[in-house]
Amino acid sequence: MPIRFLTAGESHGPQLTAILEGMPAGVPIDPDAIRQELARRQKAYGAGGRMAIEQDAARITAGVMAGKTTGAPIALHIPNKDWKNWRDRDIPPMTTPRPGHADLTAAVKYGYRELRLALERASARETAARVAVGAVCKQYLAQFGIRVQGYVTAIGPVQAAIPHDMPYPQRFALAESNDLRCPDPDAVEQMRALVYETMQRKDTIGGVFEVVALGLPVGLGSHVHWDRRLSARIMAAVGSIHAIKGVEIGPAFENATLFGSEVHDEIFLDEDGRLVRKTNRAGGLEGGITTGEPLVVRAAMKPISTVLNPRQSVNLATGEPEPTTYERSDFNAVPRAVVVGEAMLAIVLADALMEKLGGDSLEEQLSRFERLRRARLDDLSTDNRPWRFGFEE
Repeated sequence: MPIRFLTAGESHGPQLTAILEGMPAGVPIDPDAIRQELARRQKAYGAGGRMAIEQDAARITAGVMAGKTTGAPIALHIPNKDWKNWRDRDIPPMTTPRPGHADLTAAVKYGYRELRLALERASARETAARVAVGAVCKQYLAQFGIRVQGYVTAIGPVQAAIPHDMPYPQRFALAESNDLRCPDPDAVEQMRALVYETMQRKDTIGGVFEVVALGLPVGLGSHVHWDRRLSARIMAAVGSIHAIKGVEIGPAFENATLFGSEVHDEIFLDEDGRLVRKTNRAGGLEGGITTGEPLVVRAAMKPISTVLNPRQSVNLATGEPEPTTYERSDFNAVPRAVVVGEAMLAIVLADALMEKLGGDSLEEQLSRFERLRRARLDDLSTDNRPWRFGFEE
């Protein structure tokens, strides 16, 4: 069964709900690990006031018993503490759409008389539910030695200088040591100054983050059809995150400026009979299939659309020009988006691993994982004999 999930809930409603289906039986689930992921999502320099109100924790109400998954759908609930501030209020009408948000497009699509109906569901508050689901999928992947984590590589024009040979675990550790989630200490100070300047300008700033999966086997995904290519599934998942406007696998846009001889990762046979690559410009995927190298995903996040400086718009109730009204938001959401990117990548990889291994329980999957074909010369059946296509006329 494929891994799939649904979320429900509004930004200022009573709670967020997530249903995760397809998780095999027997996976140990630690609720504290889910809470830690939710806490990571909340912490960043430049986060808005909402994060001072919420203390996110997910309550598991189905699919996990005695600390392990049962194979049934998993239900997770995250209360919105801010709900009490809205529960008994008369809500002022919102009739002026904010540029960059779903306010106008959703009103046209659904015929809303009140723009807050779009705001409430389009809000990035929904990503808390995704992170809870991703935390469960991370715990599943960890059973196979697979790790998913990320870091910020740019805030606005400030680029992190990360040595090419810096091991990924070191990058992760350095990133988690600061509230901009960046592994370059020098860039962190420049980023902090830029975010502070942005706040003083009553503006917002975007950036780029990178999410990496380590320990993947060769052979997840497929080249045989468009929707089975893992590259496509990953880009769709990460691109679905609020404010993400670009996704690349490895240094894809840089690769596009080079010659093929400078891009493609050459293959070598090491002394142990393994087929290896000394570079990873493919970002861990070839033909939509994992290579066994680190899988590297980069995402570009636009500046958050809600700015304290009013933007020009039109009041849909009167037809008159009108500046937008500020709704509480982040000044810089890139470090928080890293955690959401990790969650979405973990969900896609959990699905791809389930597809590869099959079965209904972790126990049977672990034995199948050990028997997977590796990138070794001895594992391949290449026999150097002539053959024919054999299609009928």
